[in-house]
Amino acid sequence: MGIEINNTNFSPEDYAAFTARLEDNLSALADLAGEPAFGQGPGSLGAELEMYIVDGDGNPLYANQEILADAKDPQLTLELNRYNLEYNLSPYRLDASPFHSTEQEILAKLKYLRGVADKRGGRIVPIGILPTLRQSDFGSHCITDRRRYHALVEQLIRRRGGDFRIDINGEEPLKLEMSDITLEGANTSFQVHYKVKPENYADTFNAMQLMTPLALAIGANSPTLFGNSLWHETRVPLFKQSIDTRHVDRYGWNEPARVSFGQGWARRGAGELFREVVRIYPPLLPICADASPADDLAAGKVPALAELRLHQSTVWLWNRPIYDDTEGGHLRVEMRALPAGPTPVDMVANAALLIGLAEGIRPRINELLPGLPFHIAEYNFYRAAQFGLDARLVWPEYDQSGYREQPVCSILERLLPLAREGLDAIGIDARESEHYLGVITRRLERRQSGAVWQRKMLARLNETMPTQPALHELLEMFIGHSVQNLPVAEWPL
Repeated sequence: MGIEINNTNFSPEDYAAFTARLEDNLSALADLAGEPAFGQGPGSLGAELEMYIVDGDGNPLYANQEILADAKDPQLTLELNRYNLEYNLSPYRLDASPFHSTEQEILAKLKYLRGVADKRGGRIVPIGILPTLRQSDFGSHCITDRRRYHALVEQLIRRRGGDFRIDINGEEPLKLEMSDITLEGANTSFQVHYKVKPENYADTFNAMQLMTPLALAIGANSPTLFGNSLWHETRVPLFKQSIDTRHVDRYGWNEPARVSFGQGWARRGAGELFREVVRIYPPLLPICADASPADDLAAGKVPALAELRLHQSTVWLWNRPIYDDTEGGHLRVEMRALPAGPTPVDMVANAALLIGLAEGIRPRINELLPGLPFHIAEYNFYRAAQFGLDARLVWPEYDQSGYREQPVCSILERLLPLAREGLDAIGIDARESEHYLGVITRRLERRQSGAVWQRKMLARLNETMPTQPALHELLEMFIGHSVQNLPVAEWPL
């Protein structure tokens, strides 16, 4: 969401020109995909880490622009709400210890940023949803003052034509209405980028979709909002509802939500996924770049496909196809479902698990998909978010036809060797794989994710204090463990 724009008022002609340019982008991408050298070369791993800024009392600190200016770090960028920041981490080749390198970079960046924030009275917290949020922390006063965000808010409100409705079930259901989209900023994530060769794209993307519920269940870290105990990964329903422009009619047809798990299994390659986003979702920010794909090619450049990339940034699929014009042009899968936190080692372990599982099953993915309707994979995604390690998923049988409902922990225990095989297949050093999958194994043994720890600790604190003080105490304990980079499975209760 961080791409800045230079215009906020749009005419029908702007939309028509942008739509035409999107079609030009799709044609250029198809031509690129036909070139043998496109998207080749070594694989790589990158990530984006979203973070909260809080004050000494654990409340949101509205200082992201000031801290960004102080930090003078080109990898740091702003987010929608004034108490959020995002680090665009370096990409690492798969033969360069990518998981370990990513963890070490996160540790170094967080240490530096905490020093910068401290001078402003702030602290940096990587956590899916900040437990100390109040409803007064949302509204027009908390929007980061950038043209892109103001335009995006205006466009979504106009398309909605009324308040955005939040309705999340759980132990303490939450229902409320918001006049803008700033509740979207309650969600912070660890978005993993994985470079994929074009010829492997459909199978890899489908494998990521299949395996995402498993990583989400064991990586959940967002169990509350405004003190209400909701889903283990409350980010999933909250993100979808906070920017949903639709007025859903259960007895009529409804356009797809802009936040979704997708429309079906990929059958041919990345091109169909990009076309799907262009054809299904109307543009929100119709701003054409100065140079068209034809202009780029005439100048001897790899096409930037700026319009396609801008449009993609306004459609929030949980696994999203990405085109990048660097390295002669390449494709990535962006895995968006994993939450920020609890620690760098936990976030990287979640990524290693998901990529390992996907690469482990990819050679056999087409044996499984005919027996697993896409809506079941989507069902698994939402049940994993809702119940975390207590979820029961509908899972395919590898040695026979069909599928059956099973506890997610049983599935994970059975598939951990598959994740190791997948990491081996892409050249990850055995010691690196063992370390990060060991973090996952320990979580399984103790049945303790970030969400489980927060729920249990909040329940214990509530035995001796009211909810609001308990939430602040919970956050202080969370910060203490997180700064030490202690895996959440080892956090005491």
